[in-house]
Amino acid sequence: MRGGGGGGEEAGQKLKSMDVDKLENGGDKPALKYHGWRAMPFIIGNETFEKLGTLGTSANLLVYLTQVFHMRSVDAATLLNGLNGTTSLAPIIGAFLSDAYLGRYLALAIASVASLIGMFLLTMTAAADGLHPAECGVGETCSKATSGQFAVLFMSFAFLVLGSAGIRPCSMPFGADQFDPHTESGKRGINSFFNWYYFTFTSAMLVSATVIIYVQSNVSWPIGLGIPTALMLLACVLFFMGTRLYVRVTPEGSPFTSIVQVFAAAARKRSLKQPKDPKQDLFDPPHTSAIVTKLAHTDQFRCLDKAAIVSGPDDVRAGGAAPSNPWRLCSVQQVEEVKCLIRIVPVWSTGIIYYVAVVQQSTYVVLSALQSDRHLGRSFQIPAASFTVFAMLAQTLWIPIYDRLLVPRLRRVTGKDEGLTLLQRQGIGIALSTVAMVMSAVVEDRRRHIALTQPTLGTTITGGAISAMSSLWMVPQLMVLGLSEAFNLISQIEFYYKEIPEHMRSVAGALAFCNLALGNYLSGFLVTIVHRTTGAGSNWLAQDLNKGRLDLFYWMIAGIGIFNIIYFMICAKWYRFKGAAAN
Repeated sequence: MRGGGGGGEEAGQKLKSMDVDKLENGGDKPALKYHGWRAMPFIIGNETFEKLGTLGTSANLLVYLTQVFHMRSVDAATLLNGLNGTTSLAPIIGAFLSDAYLGRYLALAIASVASLIGMFLLTMTAAADGLHPAECGVGETCSKATSGQFAVLFMSFAFLVLGSAGIRPCSMPFGADQFDPHTESGKRGINSFFNWYYFTFTSAMLVSATVIIYVQSNVSWPIGLGIPTALMLLACVLFFMGTRLYVRVTPEGSPFTSIVQVFAAAARKRSLKQPKDPKQDLFDPPHTSAIVTKLAHTDQFRCLDKAAIVSGPDDVRAGGAAPSNPWRLCSVQQVEEVKCLIRIVPVWSTGIIYYVAVVQQSTYVVLSALQSDRHLGRSFQIPAASFTVFAMLAQTLWIPIYDRLLVPRLRRVTGKDEGLTLLQRQGIGIALSTVAMVMSAVVEDRRRHIALTQPTLGTTITGGAISAMSSLWMVPQLMVLGLSEAFNLISQIEFYYKEIPEHMRSVAGALAFCNLALGNYLSGFLVTIVHRTTGAGSNWLAQDLNKGRLDLFYWMIAGIGIFNIIYFMICAKWYRFKGAAAN
């Protein structure tokens, strides 16, 4: 591996990098000293143990809430949807604070400690008898959690949300910050880092969904939650051990300010007439950034063009390169960047409905598994929450198959380097999620029918009879759902990354999490509405799934998915890619 002080060519590249840094910093700041792979054991190690800790804690929460805190399944599912939604929405706030004030290092430091505190408190709710309701056997009336016990539980959730706000939007960019983007070796390092990042993420998910969940469900909740907490402590130690090696990029303000300025300037000038000749009438100073691509003027959302109209000689400073007041006059580049974001919104919104199907694998799929025969052989019983591993396995297997085998063949058919466009892949993912919901409805109807017509295998701690149907019947639907994520989720992130202006890419990372957040909220809303609407009669989401009609709930989500497919096709046809010529 080549070091930072190698031969003449790399030394020349380093000097060039120093000059570029000094030029970009106005000569006021020293050139950054990149350590590249020397910093990676600390960053990737931190990322691996952090994911093992947090995923190992969150993956089995539904079972924990129903079995230890004795919550009704519908209440636990609603709470978990809200928690997952908030955890996924928080990175938007974290990205803003990191870019504008804290910087990625400080944001990660605060978030890592917050996650550790949250996991420690959650472990204590299982380990300390006074922090959870008394145990109860099958058929017994279980005591409810007290307000004090819920207070500690919710406090642990609050710290976990705070940790997510800083870790999710900052961990990947912080790793990429450690490589010099102005050298070939640095660019290769960045690409390699992304590969390792996704590898550690997938590996951590697989371990969490198998080993850690097994310990929690079959050995001990205090031990099962204590292991992730210890791993999170190790992650914090590794992160701080590498402090002296890290490149810490100074925050330079949030791109959200520029977005608000465009809307403010356009609103102030709303009474002005549209410019007849945008090339002559709009403020379009020379583009000097070597990082952000120059965007040409487009004819969509022309009302925003008013933000770039020069209404008087006092609007522009001497020299004509900058506005006197950025809240009254914006450049064409700023306006076009906002247009890029607006164009993305309709496509982005389809992901909210898409995630309604995806989040079911962490809620009602787990509850269905609890009331199915989970035995694999005579003695081993698969933990209910571990069934999500089949969706992850489908993703892991499909990505190399698609990349290595299908893309070369698709290139010859479509004439495109990527085989299928990003929008085509997203559409396939949405369609597959709908198919998965149809399969889920059919399997759940079979599970319930067998439970009602054939001898059962016992009773769960929540009082539901266990169907003799093998839970392995649920594997195909989860594999299809994982396949849909391989198509949709990965292409979503790549779509945002390519279509959002370069200096707004922290926003791109937060958009996918925002989708997941709103999908969780929408799922929780649907659960609440269905429970209240059908609760007076045949409750679809009854505590005992054998007395409910979960299959009809799945059919409803499938129907919403069909609507989403049609809506997505309209959005995809309307969408204009960044850099495309105006009509």
